[in-house]
Amino acid sequence: MLEHVFIAGEFMPRERLLSGLDLAQVTARPGGVAHSIYDELWHAAEWQRIVVERDEPGGEAWEAGGNPFPASDPTRVEEWRELVERFLRGARQATEWGAAREGRGEELDPGWPVVDVLASLAVHNAYHLGKVVALRQMLGAWPPPG
Repeated sequence: MLEHVFIAGEFMPRERLLSGLDLAQVTARPGGVAHSIYDELWHAAEWQRIVVERDEPGGEAWEAGGNPFPASDPTRVEEWRELVERFLRGARQATEWGAAREGRGEELDPGWPVVDVLASLAVHNAYHLGKVVALRQMLGAWPPPG
């Protein structure tokens, strides 16, 4: 189930969903939207890292009003590709992390069992990936190749 919600199921596999984009497309803000494709994925990847690595200071900084989006756009397409790989690697880590704790009822915080933390993270990822899809559609870059 974890692979289904983080990697390949419910909607298009994440690797394909994020493929076939160039630097101009990932940094575009069509119609004056607040965040680009790069921004949306950066945000999802960073929150995923905070959750999976249990980076409590990082999470507290975001909740206290820190900037949850990148300060600048990438200048090379390689930066986009590195971000995609970081997001996908984090998704695989989330599945492994959850599988290692599955069925133990372990609570990470009072009232937050691992299964609920992972469900929340999967919903958060789906929300931002949905925004990526919408931006791709606005840019005429949908569906992705493959």
